[in-house]
Amino acid sequence: MNERERLIYVHSCQGVYWSTLKRFITYDRTLKFLDNVSESDLGTYFQMRPNQIRQFLQSFHSNNPQQLLSSCKQKGVKIITLFDNEFPLLLRQIFDPPWVLYAKGKLEISCRKKSIGVVGSRTPTTNAVESLRKILPDLIDNEYMITSGLAYGVDTLAHKITCEFNGDTVAVIGSGFDYIYPRKHISFSETLAKHHLLLSEYPPYTRPQKWHFPARNRIISGLTRGVLVVEAKKKSGSLITADQALEQGREVFAIPGSIHEPNAEGTNFLIQQGAKLVQNSTDILSELTE
Repeated sequence: MNERERLIYVHSCQGVYWSTLKRFITYDRTLKFLDNVSESDLGTYFQMRPNQIRQFLQSFHSNNPQQLLSSCKQKGVKIITLFDNEFPLLLRQIFDPPWVLYAKGKLEISCRKKSIGVVGSRTPTTNAVESLRKILPDLIDNEYMITSGLAYGVDTLAHKITCEFNGDTVAVIGSGFDYIYPRKHISFSETLAKHHLLLSEYPPYTRPQKWHFPARNRIISGLTRGVLVVEAKKKSGSLITADQALEQGREVFAIPGSIHEPNAEGTNFLIQQGAKLVQNSTDILSELTE
């Protein structure tokens, strides 16, 4: 294995988290030391728990390093690492960029400087739908790439409106490509992979897990210059994305809603906290073109 292939392989092993790989790479970017590393060293120097160590060593020494690479090639999945030139520049700048990305589609879309993330409720109101249809076409006309997460509701609507108006969209998913979630979006994901871009930091065989989605959200915001929260309850994954966007130095935009609408509690709260109130596309464009 060369250095790049070794990174991809170690990243795919069980028991390896983002912070684990950071410690490995800080110690030795080639990762060659892992061929002979001891259990005690993994615990002492790399702060791995006993069950993590067992998972990792079993996976590292029993899996076939070339199998993932050849499988991805057969399926048309491109693999890029943080150290590759093709890695999206905006995403590279965040505190915790993914070490490895799996891509299906037009990878160059992810490198757009003019980009915005769109997130919101899985059960949007009519107001949210109308707001998206009012705001997104102008952003698309101004050549903004639209990023979201292929979830029910606002996410998928944002992708579909972008397709409808011949824009470019990136769907960042919280699973591997073999396990598209939600399953009802498999067909649409194939359309996105053909004409736009699907991204994941998980190998194709990875099933969706609850904790994957907050991690996925940092990529949605990291790929963009700002995040638009269309509609969200007070305790919502969309607010997590907004927090991550702020931590990354991105702009946060929110569409206000009725005080009687639970789906507007989160967006109204964000506006109270300083998010840019959005009534039309100009409110976003004026902020991002300054």
